[in-house]
Amino acid sequence: MANSDNRRQPKYQQIADALKEAVRTGEYAPGDRLPGENDLMATYEVARMTARQALGVLQSEGIAEARKGVGVFVRVFQPLRRQGIKRLSAGQWGSGRSIWSADIAERVLVVDQVNVAESTAPARVAEVLGVDPARPVCVRSRRFVLDGKPVLLSNSYLPVDLVARSAITEEDTGPGGTYARLAELGHKPVHFREEIRSRMPSQDEADRLRLSAGTPVMLICRTAFAEDGRAVEVNEMTLDSASYVLEYDFDA
Repeated sequence: MANSDNRRQPKYQQIADALKEAVRTGEYAPGDRLPGENDLMATYEVARMTARQALGVLQSEGIAEARKGVGVFVRVFQPLRRQGIKRLSAGQWGSGRSIWSADIAERVLVVDQVNVAESTAPARVAEVLGVDPARPVCVRSRRFVLDGKPVLLSNSYLPVDLVARSAITEEDTGPGGTYARLAELGHKPVHFREEIRSRMPSQDEADRLRLSAGTPVMLICRTAFAEDGRAVEVNEMTLDSASYVLEYDFDA
């Protein structure tokens, strides 16, 4: 039955499955170049488009990445396990640690393309924050690069009246980050809500995250609430889906 099912698969999928099995068994190690289109055409007696589609499957699943003018290689980057609950605990940022430290261990994280400014927020964000959409909010935009690979774009929106003249309006917010500073200002986050969805990236997102063709992004919108129920931050994040495993570990 398995062989019959396999024969019903499109040819490009059969080739992709064979390549994935070769990666799984170690025939091709991280960083190794995979057979090119010409190689696959000769080996499987298929058209160039079929060979291209097969390689595209591995790229879209985050197993391989294309290097322009060189070929398609087994991906070296190890996906980041994002611990959605642990990273947001008060014991994490409240003790001066970055929420990222719960995820990255000894890996190297660089934050670049940082911009902090006052600007109007999208209507959906203004509504959650309870601010006039015509009035500016504090917007913190940045890109997170892990082990040399861009993995996340982030735009945080905070009410100006809460954060004016604080370190939150600076590029470096200090130990514990934005949430630690909000706590010092009397607006400690006590509850978080995250909404997750996915889509294909815009060209700008694909460029900034250096995404392989066909790779979708995950969108996480996190809202932080203070004890009085007020939303004190909305953070809209765009993640390279091939770079992440989302983990939520909690008691029943």
